[in-house]
Amino acid sequence: MKPPLSASSGIGRRLREQRRRRGLNQQDLASEDISVSYVSLIETGKRMPSPAILEALADRVGCSVEYLRTGRDDNRLKELRLKLAFADIALRGGSHGEALQSYSEVLDSARLLDGPALSRAKLGQALTMERLGHTESALQLLHSLYESPDTTPGSAEWAQLATALCRCYRAAGDLDMSIEIGEKATRVLDELGLESTDDHVQLGTALMGCYQLRGNLPRAHMLAARLVETAEHTGSRVTRGSAYWNAGLVAHSHGRTSEALALIERALVLMAETDNVRHQAMLKSSYGILLLESHTPEPERALRLLEEARRELAEVGSATERALAGMGVAWATLRCGRAAEAVELSERALGLFGAQDSPEAVEARFILGEALFAAGDADRGERAFQDAVLLLDGIPPSRKTSKLWRRIGDLRQQQGRSAEALGAYQQALAGVGLHPLPASEPLSLEQLPMREVVLTEPHL
Repeated sequence: MKPPLSASSGIGRRLREQRRRRGLNQQDLASEDISVSYVSLIETGKRMPSPAILEALADRVGCSVEYLRTGRDDNRLKELRLKLAFADIALRGGSHGEALQSYSEVLDSARLLDGPALSRAKLGQALTMERLGHTESALQLLHSLYESPDTTPGSAEWAQLATALCRCYRAAGDLDMSIEIGEKATRVLDELGLESTDDHVQLGTALMGCYQLRGNLPRAHMLAARLVETAEHTGSRVTRGSAYWNAGLVAHSHGRTSEALALIERALVLMAETDNVRHQAMLKSSYGILLLESHTPEPERALRLLEEARRELAEVGSATERALAGMGVAWATLRCGRAAEAVELSERALGLFGAQDSPEAVEARFILGEALFAAGDADRGERAFQDAVLLLDGIPPSRKTSKLWRRIGDLRQQQGRSAEALGAYQQALAGVGLHPLPASEPLSLEQLPMREVVLTEPHL
C-alpha cells in the first residue's frame, strides 16, 4: 500500500530544509544507492524512502530519522522537556523573568511539542504574565486555552484556567466578570457531579475572594464554610491552608477578628509543612495585618511577621506582592511609634507600586501621609493625602475603596474638617451601594398637611 502523500511530502520538506541548513546540495546526498534524481523525487514528495535510505539521508543532513519522519527530534524533545520543567520550577520559586524566558523558548519550538506539553507551556506563560502584573496579556492567553476545544470542562487543567481567569479579572478590577466565570465554572462542576479535587477547591476560594471584595459577605461566608469542609476531607495541605486562609479573611470582613486570627493561624501551620515559600510569606503578611487591625493590636508581633514576609517575598513574590509586604512593614513600624522610619519605608513601598491606579497604591499614599504627619511634616503629609484622594476618586467603587474612604473620613474628622469628612463618608457608603436620596425642596409651613388633634382621656 502506498504511504499517504502528506507523509512523503512532510519527509521531503524536512529533508530539503535540513540539507539547505547544512549548506549542502542534492549531489552531496547522492551515493551508489541513492541517485540525485531520487533525492529530488523524495524532496518533492513523490517518493517515500525506505527505512535504510531514510537512515542514510538523516545521517548526511545531521538529524535523526525520527525528525525526518515526524518532525520531532528525540534529542530536541528531551531538551524542550527539560526546559519546560525548569520553567515550572522557576515559576514556583518566584524567578518570573527566568520562567517567562524559558516558556517563550519552549513555545518557539511549538511544532515539536505534543498537545499536553504545548498546553502546559502556554498555561505556564500565562501564569507568569499574571505574576509579573501583565494582566491583559495573561487574560488573552488564558481565554485562548479556556475556550479551546482541546480543553475538557471539569478537567484539572480547565479548573486551573477558570481559577486563573477569576484572579486576573479581579486584579483588573472587573469583579462582575470574575464572579460570572467562577459561578459558571462552579455550576459545570456541580452538574458533572465530579469528586472535588484541589483544583476545584482553589476555584471556590478565588470566587469567595470576589464575593468578599464586592461586599456579598453572606454568600462569601456560606462558600467559605462549604470549602473548609470539602478541603478537610479531600484537600492537600496547600488546599486546606488556602481554604482556611480565605475563610479567615471572610470572618475578618464580618468583624469576627478572633475567629479570623484562629483560622489564619491554622492555615499557617498547614502551609509551614509545605515547600511553597510564597504562600507562607503571603499568609504571614495577612496575619500581621490582622494583628494590626484587631481590637487589641499587637504592633511589635505584627512587625516581626511582616518583616519575615517582606524578606521572603523579595525572593519569590511579584512586584505587587513585594509592594504590599513593604506597605505592611511601614504601617506596623508607624504603629510601633517609629514615624521617621515609617516615612522611608512607605516611600519605598510606593515606588514598588509604580504607576498603578489601585486601592493598594492609594493605601500606600495614605500610610505615607499618616507617617509624615506623625513625623511632624504636616505639609508633605497633606500632599500625600490629597494624592490619595485624587487617585481614589478615579477607581471604581468596591468594598476596598469604601474602607479607604472611611479612613479618609475619620482622618478629616480628627482634623476638624467636617465637610470633607462627610464627603468621604458618603463616598464610603456609595461604594457599598448606599447612595444619598435625591434632594427635595423643603416644604413651607403652608404646605405642611394639617390635621385636627383630638385629645382623649388616658386609658386606665
